[in-house]
Amino acid sequence: MAPKKPFLLRLDPQLYDVLARWAADEFRSVNGHIEYLLREAARRAGRWPKGGTGSSPAGRTAPNAADGDG
Repeated sequence: MAPKKPFLLRLDPQLYDVLARWAADEFRSVNGHIEYLLREAARRAGRWPKGGTGSSPAGRTAPNAADGDG
């Protein structure tokens, strides 16, 4: 796996709190959850390469993926 590119991200404190709670609900770190959300947004927008690397971490799937709801 290629090394990840670090960068500074400034967030509104209220948004960070929302993301922190959401990440905890999904058993992810805040950083991991932000990366997940951005990757999903890129996929939905058709901007993520098909078969591209950096899919869900081992053992993780999108919530409700098996149900077809997510």
